Amino acid sequence: MKIKVHSYGAAQTVTGSCHLLEVDGLRILIDCGMFQGLDEDKNYEPFPFDPRTIDYLIVTHGHIDHIGRIPLLVKEGFGGKIISTKPTYHIARIMLLDAANVMKEEYRVEYRKALRRGKPWEARPPLYDEDDVYEAIEHFRIFLGYHQPYRLSDSITLTFKDAGHILGSSYVEFKIKHGENYRTVVFSGDLGMTKRLIIKPLEFSKDGNYVFMESTYGNRNHRSLEESIEEFKGAILDSLKRGGNIVIPTFALERAQEILYLLRQMYDNHLLPECKIFLDSPLAIAATKIFLRFPEYFNDETKKLIKEGKNPFIFPYVHFSQTPEESKMINSVSSGAIILAGSGMCTGGRIKHHLKHNLWREESSVIFVGYQAKGTLGRAIVDGAKTVKIYGEEIAVKAKIYTINGFSAHADRDTLLKWLGSFENIYGTFLIHGEPEVQKIFKQSVKDKLDIDPHIVEFGESIVLV
Repeated sequence: MKIKVHSYGAAQTVTGSCHLLEVDGLRILIDCGMFQGLDEDKNYEPFPFDPRTIDYLIVTHGHIDHIGRIPLLVKEGFGGKIISTKPTYHIARIMLLDAANVMKEEYRVEYRKALRRGKPWEARPPLYDEDDVYEAIEHFRIFLGYHQPYRLSDSITLTFKDAGHILGSSYVEFKIKHGENYRTVVFSGDLGMTKRLIIKPLEFSKDGNYVFMESTYGNRNHRSLEESIEEFKGAILDSLKRGGNIVIPTFALERAQEILYLLRQMYDNHLLPECKIFLDSPLAIAATKIFLRFPEYFNDETKKLIKEGKNPFIFPYVHFSQTPEESKMINSVSSGAIILAGSGMCTGGRIKHHLKHNLWREESSVIFVGYQAKGTLGRAIVDGAKTVKIYGEEIAVKAKIYTINGFSAHADRDTLLKWLGSFENIYGTFLIHGEPEVQKIFKQSVKDKLDIDPHIVEFGESIVLV
């Protein structure tokens, strides 16, 4: 019996996670994510496999680059079962519905532009719509907790371990009977750090003969969480003293909840002056409600807060802005407002309106707490642009800009090395989910520190393990 792995995404790139495990007559897909950034055209290419032949789809977590093409997979004929943790199912539902709405709106804009050019066919239709999402969600049928083995066949058992990345995130261990012996194949999904604000941290495991692991930040270490927390609190206090508003571009999933959690800490410790905190993102509001449904996934400190009868994310200063009208009302507040809104890189959404109203004001502040990719509005501001264009209007950048980099949900180099080094009896290591130049650096680190020579997986590559 051969064990084969085919990589159709997140191979020498960081998005589009999609790997196919073939063993014992079963075809098991691990993630089916959307390609983003420079690779997004790949979303419109046919799947390199027949979706109708896939028996199971294992979902590691709910980020779009790991789940974003699931409705398309179902549209193309996938009829198997999807396996995930319960939080991942609930997160996938809101993330996929949001993705469908974003694609629909982008298509409307592009179609109008193409129509004016006299070439309406140049506007690419959405990959799927809300109805496709609802149909796809019906295929989530098996929900597993961590360390709860599930038998896929007489010779294959899968187990989720806590990846410490986002709520409900997992890495997957397949224990496969091979002749008289067993082999364990591990897919990391995205790995988190060993210290997290809300959820439990990354756990380590001894079981792993063949390890397919992410390498997103394999070339560097993050600033410590403790330093970042102190820097964030200092930025909040300094900004409120200056009398303007604070705008925080916020990713809806995990980062929004972490910022609310830190503000709650400040409130409880009587460090936070009276202010108004607006969570101005329907997606972040929905994600926050999902967090509150699964306190068993929280770390001890967050559980302690709940036992004391406190909500980790909601306290007297917090306001949820659900509707567009509620969002617009925030702009009438000239001082003492802390505004959390998406998108996290300022490429769209309600954050652009808040930047338009506050970026030119010297007494206001913008606090960046997440990665800003090249070519985004957020990156231009972080890089020191004196003016930026927002909705076609030139806006001066006079607000005070803070950049705090230690809140990453991704494992850094040393954490990746520690995780890989915890496995016993490794026969093969395969690097996925990383940019080529980063993977080369991490490959050398693995050789130097662990005496393992990992293979950098190429897109479309098929690997026979045994």
